[in-house]
Amino acid sequence: MNTQMPVRNTVKKSAQENTPINTPVNSPVVKPVRPYFSSGPCAKRPGWSPSNFSQDTLGRSHRAAVGKARLQEAIDKTRTLLQVPNDYRIGIVPASDTGAVEMAMWSLLGARPVDILAWESFGAGWVTDAVKQLNLDPNVYTAPYGEIADLVAIHPDHDLVFTWNGTTSGVRVPNGDFISDQRKGLTICDATSAVFAQKLDWSKLDVTTWSWQKVLGSEAAHGMLILSPRAVERLENYTPPWPMPKIFRLTKNGKLNEGIFKGATINTPSMLCVEDFIDALSWGESIGGLDALCARADDNLHSISQWIEKSSWAGFLCQKTELRSNTSVCISIMDPDIAALPEDKQYSFIKAMAKLLEDHKVAFDIAGYRDAPPGLRIWCGATIENADIKALMPWLDWAFSCVKADLD
Repeated sequence: MNTQMPVRNTVKKSAQENTPINTPVNSPVVKPVRPYFSSGPCAKRPGWSPSNFSQDTLGRSHRAAVGKARLQEAIDKTRTLLQVPNDYRIGIVPASDTGAVEMAMWSLLGARPVDILAWESFGAGWVTDAVKQLNLDPNVYTAPYGEIADLVAIHPDHDLVFTWNGTTSGVRVPNGDFISDQRKGLTICDATSAVFAQKLDWSKLDVTTWSWQKVLGSEAAHGMLILSPRAVERLENYTPPWPMPKIFRLTKNGKLNEGIFKGATINTPSMLCVEDFIDALSWGESIGGLDALCARADDNLHSISQWIEKSSWAGFLCQKTELRSNTSVCISIMDPDIAALPEDKQYSFIKAMAKLLEDHKVAFDIAGYRDAPPGLRIWCGATIENADIKALMPWLDWAFSCVKADLD
């Protein structure tokens, strides 16, 4: 256990300066080269530059042959990198992961009873949509932040909506074993902070969604939708009882709109973002594919785990190792003095730490999600260099000691 914190000298600053009154002086020497630890939009890949992009599609219609070809290339590269079965459809859809999940829920739910797993804010949001917007009566299985719902309770005859990795809670399902191979219902999986960093069992997933902005660090506002043959069968044989907005429509005249899965997007995509996504996919292929991407995230989590084992003040929000996310790593303050503070004071403490680290250009955007318990959230996805994670750890100790000293 660490028993010593860095010695803290201070220099008084005037109230007019946009710095803390107590500006820490003694601090770690080595900073992360790239201090980008946001959980979305996430850090760009190492070596990223817009000069790497093809410019052939910029200023061109996405309906032109060159535009459609690049959209199809993005789909094809996705299939290869994620090892998606050939009979699964992959489409680019509007409105990021949220749009993809909503599209699936509005298009497919209502045919069977529904189970929804919710152990963090986004899962809770899918519950709200099912109940208040679609007027369904789902079976909802919940758990506090840092824990996971009862997977044994899932009924194989029911449709299932769940999040593979809880972006705001640092918890993931350990695998897909809880999903029956003999299921009659469909599984709708929000995989936005899992895909490209955790192995997904495609045989267990009928609808899988994510956005470009997470593990590969591409741009936001575009979503991805993968449909199994079972999901396609449901789409072509079931008509929901509610009106369907245009951007949610996956069928045309009772058949799957195959164009969506061949680069003919429902609405106009940003071709600049498409080029950025293709660049990220190509980088993933160049470093060794899916295995290498997952290993990078695992290594980053491992480095934080080694630091936490020695920490006198920090611990994981998720207590069970097998459920701990390797992308959205959530850290709680275990120091008894801080843990005893009222919750609003704990949030203020976290904000002060995050602000201090940001002011020193050490770490950007690492305060925990607003609905989560007070804590830090460090993105460890594949675009994060392990050396930067290791360099960050002493700075966390330093920031903690500085902010705690201000309480005295």
